[in-house]
Amino acid sequence: MSVIRSGLVSVVLVNFRGTSDTLQAIETLRTIDWPLERLEIVVVENGSGDDSAERLRAGAPDVKLVVSKQNHGFAGGCNLGVKQSSGEYIAFLNNDAKPDAGWIREAVRRFEESASIGAVASKVLDWDGELVDYVGSAMTWFGQGYKPSTAQPQPHDADVARDVLFGTGSAMFVRRSVFDELGGFDERYFMFFEDVDLGWRLNLRGWRYVYEPASLAFHKHHASMSSYGSFKETYLLERNALFTQYKNLGDEALAATLPATLALAVRRSVAKGELDSQSFDLRRPGGDAEETVEVAKSTMAGVYAIDQFVEQLRSLTESRAAVQASRVVTDAKIWQLFGETDAPSFDDETYLDGYVNVVEAFGVTRAPDLTKVLIITGDPIGAKMAGPAIRSWNMAQALAADNAVTLVTMTGAEPIDAPFDIVHVKPGDDRAMGRLEKWADVIVFQGLAMALFDSLRTTRKIVVADVYDPMHLEQLEQARELPAATWSKQVTDATEVLNEQLARGDFFLCASERQRHFYLGQLAALGRVNTANYADDPDLTGLISVVPFGLDSAPPSHARDVLKGVLPGIGADDKVLLWSGGLYNWFDPKTLIRAVAGLQASHGDVRLFFQGTKHPHPGVPEMAIVAESRELARELGVLDSAVFFNSSWVDYTDRANYLTEADAGVSTHYAHIETTFSFRTRILDYLWAELPMVVTEGDHFADLVEKEELGVVVPAQDVDALVAALDRVLFDTRFIAKAKRNIRRVRQDYYWQNVLAPLVDFVANARPAHDRLGVAGSAPVSRRPGVSRKRHGLRHDLGLVVHYLNNGGPRVLIHKVRRRLSRRR
Repeated sequence: MSVIRSGLVSVVLVNFRGTSDTLQAIETLRTIDWPLERLEIVVVENGSGDDSAERLRAGAPDVKLVVSKQNHGFAGGCNLGVKQSSGEYIAFLNNDAKPDAGWIREAVRRFEESASIGAVASKVLDWDGELVDYVGSAMTWFGQGYKPSTAQPQPHDADVARDVLFGTGSAMFVRRSVFDELGGFDERYFMFFEDVDLGWRLNLRGWRYVYEPASLAFHKHHASMSSYGSFKETYLLERNALFTQYKNLGDEALAATLPATLALAVRRSVAKGELDSQSFDLRRPGGDAEETVEVAKSTMAGVYAIDQFVEQLRSLTESRAAVQASRVVTDAKIWQLFGETDAPSFDDETYLDGYVNVVEAFGVTRAPDLTKVLIITGDPIGAKMAGPAIRSWNMAQALAADNAVTLVTMTGAEPIDAPFDIVHVKPGDDRAMGRLEKWADVIVFQGLAMALFDSLRTTRKIVVADVYDPMHLEQLEQARELPAATWSKQVTDATEVLNEQLARGDFFLCASERQRHFYLGQLAALGRVNTANYADDPDLTGLISVVPFGLDSAPPSHARDVLKGVLPGIGADDKVLLWSGGLYNWFDPKTLIRAVAGLQASHGDVRLFFQGTKHPHPGVPEMAIVAESRELARELGVLDSAVFFNSSWVDYTDRANYLTEADAGVSTHYAHIETTFSFRTRILDYLWAELPMVVTEGDHFADLVEKEELGVVVPAQDVDALVAALDRVLFDTRFIAKAKRNIRRVRQDYYWQNVLAPLVDFVANARPAHDRLGVAGSAPVSRRPGVSRKRHGLRHDLGLVVHYLNNGGPRVLIHKVRRRLSRRR
C-alpha cells in the first residue's frame, strides 16, 4: 500500500475495452482547476484482453497504470486502483465521463468543511449537460437503489446540496481513511449496486455522504450489457439487491422486510417470463405427462439470483455481523435517506397486482418514526462559538445519529454545514417557537429559553433541562458590582428561572457530581425528590445525570501559525502560557499577570496570551476585569511584551492552532461559591491539546488535576505559589512528560461520545418523569417497534403522482390510482 499524502486527490479510472474514452478522460483531468502536483491519476486496465495496456502506456505515460490479467468488475477494479493510490481523497470517475473544471475543487471544499463528511456525491448530467444522470439517490424497500429523475430535465432541487444514501460510481469521492475502514467496495457484487452498498455502510458508521451539485461531471453513455443478454443484468441486479439488504438492514427491519422481498422477487420473475403460476394447480387439466416446461431466461435470472444469495449466505452472514456490530445509526434514521421507497421498478399488470398485495400485507413502505428532538441555545451558532453553543452543537450531532434534530439559536446563525436543521428564533417570537414545539417530541434547552417563550413554559412534551450552568450562583459574582437592589433582583430572577425549570423538567443534565448533589438539594426543596421518582430509581440518575462538557476524540492539528513567530513580541522559541476562553469578573487574571511579570527575571522568554476578551454573543458586554487586566499589565511594564490580549474571540474551528502552539494552560479564579460549583470548560481544551496546566484550587477540575497529576494546583491569589507552579509546568521536563502521559489517559473520559451517553440513552426511551405521568397529555414518546406513521394529504399525493410518472410511467400511475379507488370503494 502506498504512503498517503495529505491534500492529494487520487482519481481512479477503470478501463475495460474503452481505451479511447479513458484517454479522453485523462486529458480532461489534466486541464481542470486543480493543481497538478495535488492530482494523481490511477488507471486500472481491467483484463480487456486486447492492446489496451500498450495504448494507455503510450498515450498517458505519466499516469499510474495498474494492469490486471482478468476482469475484476467495477468493484474489484476500483479496489485495485485504490490500493495503488496515495491520495487523502479518492475520486472515482467512469472512463466515459468528463469532469467539469471545478469537479475536484468543489468536492474537496466540502470535505474540508467537516470531518464528519466521509464521501461526496457529484452531480452528473448527460454528455450535453441537458438531462440527469445523477442528482440524488433513493432506495426501494426491496433493496434496489435507484437515481430519481434519470434521463429527465433537472428537477427544481438539482442544485440543492444535501445528505444522500449513496453517490454514483460514475463520479464520486471518498476519504481514503473512510474507504479503507469500510474495506472498499464489496467485490462479490462485480458490478451494479456496489456504490449503493458502500454508501449505505458509510452512513451506518455515522459518516455523512453529501451531494454537492457544484462538483459536476458529464457522462457520455452507459456500458451496454446487450452483448451478454439483458437477463445477466437482471441477475446481477436481483442478486446484489438481496446482498445489500441482507448486509445492511438491522435485525428487526430485516425480519420484517426480507420475506416480502423474496416473495416480490419471485413474482417479478414470473411476470417477466409471462408465466402462469396457476398452471400446476390440480384443478388445471392437461400437461400432466410433460416433465419439462419452457421458461424464459428473464424468469430464471431472478430464480438464480435468489439461489446465489443462498449460496453466499455464509460469507454474507459474516459481513452482516461486521456491519451490524460497527453501526452507530438506526434504521429509522437511515430510512430518511431512502427517499420514495414505493417504486415497483417493473411495469406489468400482473406484477403490479402482486406488488400491491405484498406491500399491503407486510406494510413495508411505511417509514419508521423518528423521535423529533428540539435543542435550544441562547448563543449564536457559527465559526465563533462560546461554551453554550458548543455544548448544544455537540448534543445535536450526537442525537442526530438516531433522531430528527432541529437546533435553535435565539441569537443568530451563520451558514454552517450540519447533519441537522439550524433555525434562528428571536426571543419573544412565540409563534415561531410554538410551531417548533408542536413538531417536537423531546425539547432540550439551556439558559433562559423557558422563561422567554410561553409555548415552552406550557408545553406537554418531554422536557430536558440542561442546568450545567448554575446561573443563580454565577449572578452572585457577575452582578455584585451593580447597585444592591439590582444585584439582589438579578440573583432572585435567576433563582426563579431555575426553580421553574427544575419544577417542570422530566430529565436534568448537570456538569459534575458536585453540581448533581447541589441540584438534588434544590429539587428536594421543590418536591421533586419524591416516592414516584424514587421507587424505580433510588439513585435518581433517571431524574438528573452528570453530562459534563466534552471534547473531540480526534486530537487537535496545527494548520497555521498564529502566535509563535507571528504575533509581534512572541518569538518562535518562547514559552507560551494560554488562557483559553473568555475573561469574566469571577476570574483572577491579575494574580496571574503579576506572576508572569515576576517570572521575567529568571525566564524572560515566558509569554501569556489571553485568547478571548469579546464574547461572540452580542448581548454579553466586555467585563470590567478586561480593562483592569490590561491596565495592570501596562503598569507592570509587560503589556504586549510578556502579556498579550486578543482583541476579539478565536473561531471555534481555529482554536486548535492556538492550543497546539501553547506550552501550558492556565486558569485562575477567586474563592467563592461560584467556583465551588463551576465547571471550567477551558480545562477541557487543555486536556484535548495535552497541555500541562496550572489551576486555582476549589473547583471540580482542581480536584481532578491534583488527583491525576495533570499539572499544579495553587491557592487563590498566591503570587509566589503561582510563580513556582508556572516555572514547573514550563521548564521541569520530567514533570511535563508525566503530566502529558496522565492527560492522555484521563481525557478519554471526556470525549463527547462518552459524556453525552446519558442524554442519548434518555432520548432513545424518552418518557415523562414518574411524578408527571398523571399530567394530561404527557404520554411517553417511545413507540412499539415497527409501528409507523403513514403520510397523507394533497401535497403527499401530488408528490406521488410525479414520482410514479418519473419512475414507472403512466401505466404504473394508472394502476396505483385504480387500486386506491378500489380500496376506498
